[in-house]
Amino acid sequence: MKHYPFPHLRTKLPGPQARRIIATDERFVSPSYTRGYPCVAEKGRDVILTDIDGNEFLDFCAGIAVCATGHCHPEIVAAIKAQAEKLIHMSGTDFYYEVQAVLARKLNRLAPGSHQNHVFFTNSGAESIEAAIKLARYKTGRSRLVAYIGAFHGRTLGALSLTGSKVIQKQGFAPLLQGVTHIPYPYCFRCQFGQKNGSCRIECFKYLENILFQKTVPPTEVAAIFIEPIQGEGGYVVPPREYLVELQKLARKFGILLVADEVQCGMGRTGRMFASEHFGFVPDIICTAKGIASGMPLGAIIARADIMDWPPGSHASTFGGNPIACAAALKTIELLEHGLMGNATRMGNYLMQRLQRMMKKHAIIGDVRGIGLMVGIEIVKNRRTNEPDPKTRDKILDEAFYQGLILLGCGPNSIRFAPALTVTRDHIDCCLGILERIIRKIRKR
Repeated sequence: MKHYPFPHLRTKLPGPQARRIIATDERFVSPSYTRGYPCVAEKGRDVILTDIDGNEFLDFCAGIAVCATGHCHPEIVAAIKAQAEKLIHMSGTDFYYEVQAVLARKLNRLAPGSHQNHVFFTNSGAESIEAAIKLARYKTGRSRLVAYIGAFHGRTLGALSLTGSKVIQKQGFAPLLQGVTHIPYPYCFRCQFGQKNGSCRIECFKYLENILFQKTVPPTEVAAIFIEPIQGEGGYVVPPREYLVELQKLARKFGILLVADEVQCGMGRTGRMFASEHFGFVPDIICTAKGIASGMPLGAIIARADIMDWPPGSHASTFGGNPIACAAALKTIELLEHGLMGNATRMGNYLMQRLQRMMKKHAIIGDVRGIGLMVGIEIVKNRRTNEPDPKTRDKILDEAFYQGLILLGCGPNSIRFAPALTVTRDHIDCCLGILERIIRKIRKR
């Protein structure tokens, strides 16, 4: 068995310094945060995260798909330092500065389609969704919105209204935004219409076209349909290309704007700058954040110029498009275009192949799916029934942490693999070696 220099655990987890910080956190920080593990991060480099006690973890979540270029990439750090020495803040709402304009021009070029775009900068994915809601309503003069079961769009009020992930996220916050309708996502492994993958007639699309739009929701009153080209928190679910093709046709027919939530699946993670490109999908509005600036707080919505024509004062942000965040984003995009997207494709294919081989040996892996380095596996009780097994999934995640591997769940019973796009075969082999040992251990119990 090959020996890897990572992970390297020096103390029992959590270590003494970590326990001290966690105690302070529990006393003073909001209990609403969902901490999965007692990990107190102190520093990171590439795919290695070091906690406050010196324990080194192999990180396969990258700050929830945020640190696209790895932790503290030296070129990102240099770009941040250089910009901080010149201008930290000036508010792009009221003033001009070059780095914001240059980034907007870059995003305009990168977005799918050949049309001219405008860009509005935000601080997060949720803010991008909020801006898209406002823009869609403003442009169409319509109020209704359509979103998907399993979707996660954020926790601010409008974004939360579109979210269809977990009840706990909405409980106690009503009334939410009115006029939002949720429909089934094209989740082929668990088709809500009883279809079998490979012989499906995209019944989920027919439900939208023939049931929802003919019986309960007038399509001429719908401002926008919000969709994740690959569903993130819902389980790393990849839809069939045909669904997005037909969705475009239907939306154009009724003058409905298509909003692609690329917050988690965008910015090179799938091997292309935007996941929409894999499906020939050309949204009217794209929402992005997470991986755009390698950890700096930045988001954006990119929309056709004839759609984003709202007047001065109609929407703004004090911190959105901060100079330091924009500088980090420009360097991030440069690194993505000059090797990291290609690596995401190569390493993603390798990861998928390795996981598919594991699935043949372990019946608790019901499905392997993904594109690039956005890969998920679904943990089931057995492949005869494919009954979800969230308890075993949680045991795997917990045990992985105590063996020095950081993974996150998604959906009720899935595990996501979203490492930095700098990941290597050795990193993947180490990760899956740990995972397989854990699965064998659990099966023996």
